[in-house]
Amino acid sequence: MSADGITYLLWHDLVGVTRTRGVPTRDLQKRMANGLGWARAGQALTAFTDIVDNPWGPMDEVRQVPDPAAKFTIPGSGDEPDLHAVICDSKVDEQTPWDCCGRSFLRAALDDLKAEAGVTIFASFEHEFLLTGPDFRPATPFSMTAARQQNRFLTDLEAALTATGVTTYTIEPEYGVGQYEVACAPETGVRAADACLIARETIREIARRHGLSASFTPKPAADAVGNGAHIHLSLVNASGENQTYDANGPMNLSPVAAHFCAGVLAHIEALLAFTAPAPVSYFRLGPHHWSAGFRAIGLQNREASLRITPGLGAEESRRKGHNIEYRPCDGIASPYLALAVIVRAGLEGIRRKLACPPGITVDPAEMADAEREAAGVKALPTSLGESLEALLSDDVARGWFSKDLLDTYVALKRWEINQASEIGAGQTFARYLTAY
Repeated sequence: MSADGITYLLWHDLVGVTRTRGVPTRDLQKRMANGLGWARAGQALTAFTDIVDNPWGPMDEVRQVPDPAAKFTIPGSGDEPDLHAVICDSKVDEQTPWDCCGRSFLRAALDDLKAEAGVTIFASFEHEFLLTGPDFRPATPFSMTAARQQNRFLTDLEAALTATGVTTYTIEPEYGVGQYEVACAPETGVRAADACLIARETIREIARRHGLSASFTPKPAADAVGNGAHIHLSLVNASGENQTYDANGPMNLSPVAAHFCAGVLAHIEALLAFTAPAPVSYFRLGPHHWSAGFRAIGLQNREASLRITPGLGAEESRRKGHNIEYRPCDGIASPYLALAVIVRAGLEGIRRKLACPPGITVDPAEMADAEREAAGVKALPTSLGESLEALLSDDVARGWFSKDLLDTYVALKRWEINQASEIGAGQTFARYLTAY
């Protein structure tokens, strides 16, 4: 990393916004041990221009401490300088993670999963986003015309992602008008969430350089196609070997993976408060949206909240590629909180040896009520308010969080619900389109 310019210290907050303070790159090494101070009340910021009531007020701060393994650079081009950044942990002191740090919250969940089940996660996010701009003219979805129109942007984006250390699998125009998708290679543990943060900020930056704006909002308008952030994950052992597959298991799931899925489904209503965390999120979820409207699991079923995606080819290749796709997640969610609550719920299933429900082979919306009840299929919450109530009613899920983290998160989300009610749907969609 060049000694010139600025390096931005980054952290992802409770509302899924990347916050930053910058230092001259020549001084970065001096900041590696203790980082920079940040008022604790900063964790109560909304994605707009407000701050909610919180336990801290004007008192006290935490340190945003850079992780040397999480440095990256988006290379400059033309008159644009390199953009240097490093992801931080929020710490009370040199040794103590802050109990409201999402990255530390994920790390603790992964530590427990490893200690109790001998596995960790190998995960990736699919990034769907909407391009807009003064000279942008959307083309036919899924078409070569849509790809050709933005070939320069997409080519520059792939090069920039590669330079940051994020490996792209696919880059493509999507179903929505002006919508594109980038799917990235899976990473292990906390790095999976770091890669999500890096990818989102790189997409935003390269779009900006092309006179475009990239938004990850789950719904730009009530009748528009939604943007998802589906999470693919496998359980792997210390050697990185996939422990998700069993040729003789239901949907070829191993016992540990089946218990994990059962735990996620048992707590999914509470999980939605973190993976579908905005009022506009619930305009994307629902039957026939290919985004999940029901608590259900199914092999290759895109209307189930958990879709089991098989590997292809010979037995060993199938074992390596077998994964679980968590579908009711969008780009407003903090990847740290989203992965952490999925891991916590999955671990509960492993601890209690919960039985995985049978996989459904049809659209759950087409099942009769009696069929859904027999299969354990239930409609998901239809609003952020319902998901928050499910979280607060779930004694196990509430126990995953410190009091300060949970209270502040709930306060932030209730503020968003109240704001959406006051300003109306049209203005709410516009605000999230801009903020995310």
